[in-house]
Amino acid sequence: MTEQALINPRIVTWARVRAGLSEDSLAQKLNVKNVQKIIEWESGESRPTFKQAQNIANITNIPFGYLFLPEPPDEELPIPDLRTVANRHVDAVSIDMKEIIKQVMLKQEWYRDYLIKLDEPRLPFIGKYNVNDSVFDVAQDIRNTLGVPLPQKGSWEEYHRTLIKGAEQARILVMRSGIVGNNTRRKLEVSEFRGFAISDDIAPVIFINSSDAPTARLFTLIHELAHLWIGSSGISDLEHSHAEEEKFCNAVAGEFLVPQEAFHRIWNPELSLVMNLTEINRQLHVSKLAAAKRALDCRVIDGDTYWKYYRAELNAFRNQKGGKGDFNINAGAKNSKLFSSAVVAEALSGRMLLRDAGNLLGIKPNNIKTYARKLAL
Repeated sequence: MTEQALINPRIVTWARVRAGLSEDSLAQKLNVKNVQKIIEWESGESRPTFKQAQNIANITNIPFGYLFLPEPPDEELPIPDLRTVANRHVDAVSIDMKEIIKQVMLKQEWYRDYLIKLDEPRLPFIGKYNVNDSVFDVAQDIRNTLGVPLPQKGSWEEYHRTLIKGAEQARILVMRSGIVGNNTRRKLEVSEFRGFAISDDIAPVIFINSSDAPTARLFTLIHELAHLWIGSSGISDLEHSHAEEEKFCNAVAGEFLVPQEAFHRIWNPELSLVMNLTEINRQLHVSKLAAAKRALDCRVIDGDTYWKYYRAELNAFRNQKGGKGDFNINAGAKNSKLFSSAVVAEALSGRMLLRDAGNLLGIKPNNIKTYARKLAL
């Protein structure tokens, strides 16, 4: 007779609900033909085998040992949650979002310790301002620090790359991914969050959800930079939030990308929305979506018009057909070039085990040299 696992039935229910699965869904994933089995495991009427219990843990993305705990663990988010809907905080947080925050914080903690050992100075711009300061002053200070003055040149894609390069030169880690780790089945939902910031005057971090439309990520980048300038960590909601920090950071991002003076100079109410956005794109080299967001801020278009335009951009991005891209390039965006350079340098110098470096970067230890070459580290 197969030995049963003496797990806590309440933990099975907690793990299933936490993973967003119904009893039927869990039964299908476990290859259990009768959903009644799941119901019995959760009521304590029967127990799964050890193999089945291990599969439950794997499917619901929890450590196997959690199934034997007397109570579900407390999983508070380690950074403030600034997302709100209808002026109320969002309570539901997916496992994937929690996991990506943990992964980013693990990297940030390592990098912070690394910089402290090098006796690197504290960054003067972190928390330099607050929400009562001038939006124009903060936007200008970010431009000066990143070394990206107005007017910019080239396409908005080139502008985006220049901003990320400037941020990393200012010692801000910029991490971008649309999945958890390397697991393509664990996609990060744009509807849940678009980015977050960890404010720290030694090793600040910005994370951008790259499941979002590329044109929208530009605004998210500046929004998260504004969080650092006011010394505010948190998960951002660029759409619904009534939090003072979020409204201020939205205003800074709008002023940074499309200065109010330039917007009113270019915008022609006699022209169509598309023609106006095209002209702002041509003169200021920002994405048309960023221009549309500024039009919303300046109240020349309404919210319905903006979100219809945004959803069209997001759908166009999702409908694009393309390959998965180069693994090393994708990993470089996920880790940030700045963080990657530090870890690779430590590993290749022998001061860090290749195994530990591979774990931090999410790549195989024997691939580190290839990774460094691909990213020109």
